[in-house]
Amino acid sequence: MRIVIAGGHGRIALRLERLLSAGGHEAVGLIRRPEQAEDLRAAGAEPVVLDLEAASVEEVAEVLRGADAAVFAAGAGPNSGAARKDTVDRGAAVLFADAAERAGVRRFVVVSSMGADARHEGDEVFDVYLRAKGAADDAVRSRPGLEWTILRPGMLTDDAGTGLVRLEARTGRGPVPRDDVAAVLAELVDSPGTAGLTLELVGGSTPVTVAVRDVAGN
Repeated sequence: MRIVIAGGHGRIALRLERLLSAGGHEAVGLIRRPEQAEDLRAAGAEPVVLDLEAASVEEVAEVLRGADAAVFAAGAGPNSGAARKDTVDRGAAVLFADAAERAGVRRFVVVSSMGADARHEGDEVFDVYLRAKGAADDAVRSRPGLEWTILRPGMLTDDAGTGLVRLEARTGRGPVPRDDVAAVLAELVDSPGTAGLTLELVGGSTPVTVAVRDVAGN
């Protein structure tokens, strides 16, 4: 499979790229800065410099054409202000979905956030973030041309992955290593039976492959 990942230099995305490359897939990562390219090559991915805050739908669609799946793993980052929560966490996600539809890429996986809700209340930056992610999720769900799956991890950690997770429509809050989030994403891109599902993810006791098969109805 050829899989295009938005936010290709992110901490989850780099892990995902390594897994996809090791599995014999072709991973393509979109990055904002040319100096990030070598990190993607080291992970086994093809870097493409393309700023989703400035690119057109057609420019993104051109990269997506011929892909088997798209993964939105971009984010403004914890030190960004409210304005970039909207332009990246919402705006870039919507742009990427628009481009996927235009390019004919149906399989579309989103890394969202537990608690994402377009109607979330509050004035702090994190509140703006949850609204932006929720609005992006709603926009993706509204597209009939996409076979979407939305993944909402709990509190992300850099602990070593265990390969054991809890993946359900509702899990309750809890931590999850980025290693395990990437492992779940690697399974999801090739699991069309999860299309139409919004899933929460935390650490648990079920092997990743089994957890994905269970939610896919297999």
